Amino acid sequence: MDFELSDDQRAFQETARSFAREKILPHAGAWDEARHFPAAELREAAALGFASIYIPEEHGGTGLGRLDAAIIFEELAYACPSTAAFLTIHNMVAGMVSRFANDEQRARFLPKIISAEHFVSYCLTEPGSGSDAAALKTRAETLEDGTYRINGSKAFISGGGISDLYVTMLRTGDDSAKGISCVVVEKDTPGLSFGAPERKMGWNSQPTALVNFADCIVPQENRLGREGEGFRFAMMGLDGGRINIAACSLGGAQACLDAALAYVKERRAFGRPIADFQALQFKLADMATELDAARLMVHRAAASLDAGRPDATKHCAMAKRLATDLCHRICDEALQLHGGYGYIKDYQVERYVRDLRVHRILEGTNEIMRVIIARKLLEAS
Repeated sequence: MDFELSDDQRAFQETARSFAREKILPHAGAWDEARHFPAAELREAAALGFASIYIPEEHGGTGLGRLDAAIIFEELAYACPSTAAFLTIHNMVAGMVSRFANDEQRARFLPKIISAEHFVSYCLTEPGSGSDAAALKTRAETLEDGTYRINGSKAFISGGGISDLYVTMLRTGDDSAKGISCVVVEKDTPGLSFGAPERKMGWNSQPTALVNFADCIVPQENRLGREGEGFRFAMMGLDGGRINIAACSLGGAQACLDAALAYVKERRAFGRPIADFQALQFKLADMATELDAARLMVHRAAASLDAGRPDATKHCAMAKRLATDLCHRICDEALQLHGGYGYIKDYQVERYVRDLRVHRILEGTNEIMRVIIARKLLEAS
């Protein structure tokens, strides 16, 4: 097994690192406080190919794999996990459109998605069905003219209200998972509306809102794939989403570890730098070891998914569970090492603690990750 990055991976890692530290990091704290969505910076990232990572070159994208994406998103999240996470969602949806759309739909939607002229959101979760995604109630009724009339609501939608396209899982058939289809709803569609932006603990550089459908009329030409394929599409995207959110956790944890290392060498107590105290050295050693272990798990899961391995889903669930738990703890330990200063916004560590906390909930809670892992173990035994 080769743990070294390829020359190409090192090249786009450095591109992402430079962009993140020059264009995102200096502003991330202000975006967090102002709840500002950095559309211009995201479009600059798109110009580097970071909004079309999973789209093959023949469709106008960069055609990279899951491991490549994990490397990129870690670097972007070093500056701002919230902004990087929005870009992971944009890429996930872009990849779905590229993979499951027909040629006419690709020609209609992909160019503006690739340039981030249009931002995209993923609408699966509902107020009454979080982890139980197959229980969704939003329904599309087929009218006499062949259009869909959609009614229902989607909850906790990243980009709700600012995105231009909403790739939505809704029920076109029976109450089983086979009754779910996937439809692209455009922002200016009558009957589509949005709740007020949620007031959140973190992830403040991207809005999160309820997405409502009230007699929302959408042409069947906006459906991706055939009726009944939506849940399969949704589940196929989750493994990659879990790697992405884990990679964002790595970036935030690395930023906090670096901040803690710099702080303990400067801060003095009892006449010497606090880095000289063995208790703090042990803490730093544990943080670095846990971060490295998490990164190895994430990269293994990404490589497993790229290779189409049968145990990829288990690897992705394991990596997501481990990385998001450990990385949030690393950020919290970094805050502790800063003492009272860690609690002050000027030092930025508290922003990472707030942003990474939700990663243990997203893309399936870590409790659900344990269910998936256990189920895979039992199936194999």
